Amino acid sequence: MHLARFPRARFAHLPTPLEGAPRLGEALGTLSLFIKRDDATGLAGGGNKTRKLEFLVGEARARGADTLVTQGAIQSNHVRQTAAAAARMGMACEIILEARTGSEAADYNGSGNVLLDRLLGAQIRTVPGGSDMNAALEETAQAVRDRGGRPYVIPGGGSNAVGALGYADCARELVVQADAMGLKIDRIVTATGSAGTQAGLVAGLAVIGADIPVLGIGVRAPQAMQEANVFKLAQETCALLGQEGRVTREMVAANCDYVGAGYGLIDQAVIDALKLAARTEALILDPVYSGKAMKGLIDLCAKGAFKGETVVFLHTGGAQGLFGYQSELEGKLA
Repeated sequence: MHLARFPRARFAHLPTPLEGAPRLGEALGTLSLFIKRDDATGLAGGGNKTRKLEFLVGEARARGADTLVTQGAIQSNHVRQTAAAAARMGMACEIILEARTGSEAADYNGSGNVLLDRLLGAQIRTVPGGSDMNAALEETAQAVRDRGGRPYVIPGGGSNAVGALGYADCARELVVQADAMGLKIDRIVTATGSAGTQAGLVAGLAVIGADIPVLGIGVRAPQAMQEANVFKLAQETCALLGQEGRVTREMVAANCDYVGAGYGLIDQAVIDALKLAARTEALILDPVYSGKAMKGLIDLCAKGAFKGETVVFLHTGGAQGLFGYQSELEGKLA
């Protein structure tokens, strides 16, 4: 896996730590738990999208682009990191925020990631939930062209084959760290949404021949759709690496039983997961991705899954979004 063949902008703090989480593992009761700290990638607070953006922005610069164009939900971590990457590289940034959850709360619509988007200088357009986001991206990109700019369009979550290279690289990095520690990993667990993180991990592990299963805990789509999206993107990522056919359908697994009422909507089990991670390991999770993944991990362990295994939980970041949920969390953290 020779990633130097691909254009890359360097701004992530890598490698991210691989840390034991003994108190949280003991609370779960059935496994030896380690955390891959991709909340610590460093770009405007970090998160998993930073790895993807190194390759996406690298390609954008190689193509002569001067403006990054992307989209996400109101409290999108990806949008915040894209705005940060643009600022870091001296590029303009146009973002489209979808009112996906329907929340009208002032903190959700103005604090957290939204406040950081504005601080970073991004131009923001908000559209109703259910909008055709691909059409909105193209409309914004054309407006950039019409005024003489050179846009580079990044899909939601940075999740295409170029972006997924960031997590193919993470797979290699994680295995190197585990080998240096003498750590045999039985399973990786992470949130899965736009599919790029899980697909990149699956592709990277397949290409380097590391037989480590990855379980994605879904945050939005039903299981069949999520697994199909991950498999397709993992195949495309392997093809980009010149390794067609390395990913099989059996390598892709998602559990989408923990979405709850919908994307970005939280429940008491998510709040309990946030509290447990914070109060055992001082891990700050987010309500939308890592919090739901931890909710799933807690429940699966309670049902006897992963007994005796060494599990790596890949922390995708997003704590900045917590501040958009202050009113919803008020009185529930005691």
